[in-house]
Amino acid sequence: MKSIRDIYKIGTGPSSSHTMGPAKAMQIFVSENPDADSYEVTLYGSLSDTGRGHGTDVAIKAVAGEKAVNIIFNSADRDLPHENTMDIFAIKDGERVNSMRVMSVGGGDIKILGRDDSALGEIYPESTFDEVSTYCKTHGIRISEFVEMREGSGIYEFLYTVWETMKSAIHRGLTTSGILPGGLEVERKAQYLYNRRHIDESPVTRENRIVCSYAYAVSEENADNGIIVTAPTCGACAVLPSVLKYMQEKHGFSDKHILKALAVAGLIGNLTKTNASISGAECGCQAEIGTACSMASAALGELFEMGIDQIEYAAEIAFEHHLGLTCDPICGLVQIPCIERNAVAAMRAINAVSLANFLSGSRKISLDLVIKTMYETGKDLSHLYRETSEGGLAKLYKGKKNG
Repeated sequence: MKSIRDIYKIGTGPSSSHTMGPAKAMQIFVSENPDADSYEVTLYGSLSDTGRGHGTDVAIKAVAGEKAVNIIFNSADRDLPHENTMDIFAIKDGERVNSMRVMSVGGGDIKILGRDDSALGEIYPESTFDEVSTYCKTHGIRISEFVEMREGSGIYEFLYTVWETMKSAIHRGLTTSGILPGGLEVERKAQYLYNRRHIDESPVTRENRIVCSYAYAVSEENADNGIIVTAPTCGACAVLPSVLKYMQEKHGFSDKHILKALAVAGLIGNLTKTNASISGAECGCQAEIGTACSMASAALGELFEMGIDQIEYAAEIAFEHHLGLTCDPICGLVQIPCIERNAVAAMRAINAVSLANFLSGSRKISLDLVIKTMYETGKDLSHLYRETSEGGLAKLYKGKKNG
């Protein structure tokens, strides 16, 4: 299993698989074909279906600089190695002289057809939570200590940068108002949520309001092409930072405690990415928001010094109750229902930890089983519900821009 650094990528929104991944692929191809007169890119599957809304074409062209890029959106061909597939061609003297087929597999990562890099960067011999749990229990260490042992102490310097970036996204989101780009006329709501105190607000109501305001802040930054951290993706980037920020303020946790929580969350994301998928185009929103909620619950379990079994149960509860969640972004924009889903998942992460604190001894389902179930469920979903904007809310919404 690879480093958790692959889970936390710092970049601009709105989509890790639709902007970060294709831009990375284009950057590699341009560097390998600098003498081309121009380039041609064909986008397939979800990259074609929602590429315009996500800004895939804009991200690709930005990498090519002054050279022309002809982008073709091909939604007809569905016999693909991955739902996010693209072909890139180098054009010289009017002819195609080189090509590369790329799959954007989620979280900003790509796989280039014909190049086996599966073994590169592998630092964890373990690939399941059961293996991690067994090792930790045998050696009497916490999951965060296990991550540091495999990653090296330098991982905390990296995670500190991640945490600072997350907090900056929350701050920008809370201090910015206006309309998000894309044509849906979605108004930023984070600032309103943060400041709108109920006249008879209970502690629980306040907790929900503040956590949601933080989640809206980060999600709205992502939708506005702001700088965020994938956790594990752009579309699900707000769940983890919102709960960690709130709990740090409420309980006074130090940054050191937060970094350990981020280490545990990163491991959960890694397990999902290794054994299933974090791509909405491949497995629906359950792969993105479900993973993010599971990561956040595990992180909170670490903050509260829960045992390994309790942390697993919290992560499992959070994941299990997102099974089957479809990915149906209206107009292909990471706005409706994506922003709201981040807030709801953040609250669910907190609830999952509370439940796990009482009932971990009675559980029957393992985290590994839920991850496997999520993948099989995602593969069973119709492509209409896997980030194509052809089903669900995206199909039935009749508001502005959809006519």
